[in-house]
Amino acid sequence: MTLAITHEELLAWNVESAVFWKAHLDANPALLELPCGIGGAENVQQFVRHIWGVELRWSQRIARLPETPREDVPSGPLSALFALHEQATRIWRGLLDNPAEDWDEIFNMNYDWLPPQARTASRRKLMAHALFHSQRHWAQLATLARAAGSPSGFKGDLIFSEALR
Repeated sequence: MTLAITHEELLAWNVESAVFWKAHLDANPALLELPCGIGGAENVQQFVRHIWGVELRWSQRIARLPETPREDVPSGPLSALFALHEQATRIWRGLLDNPAEDWDEIFNMNYDWLPPQARTASRRKLMAHALFHSQRHWAQLATLARAAGSPSGFKGDLIFSEALR
């Protein structure tokens, strides 16, 4: 057994969290209209669009696939947003299953929203970034829902995940 946590395990944790939130939001659709204010989102549905849209766009970037323009990412319904996550997961799994992938390959990203020191990163780092980005935002959503009187029961900490022992 390796000491390191693998990207396969991080992806499995990501999928667990996404499946949890899809089920929770399907069961509590009023939460989608809850005001949010995180990441520029006006409500939870826009926030979920941000989370799963970012997953898709980063997966496409690191796979060197055409990137879905932000304005083409659907705004809903929840099933269409979840499809973004599923598409990203398929892309990541394809990369992880290919032994020829170069995870140390450096990407140069000239995005205005990235500070200059963060504009070069390995494929490995970018995938980890995207997966942790989602986890961080799910934790924010759990706090937001709880503060609004609708606790989710989300146990997003890695200790509760079945993705690794």
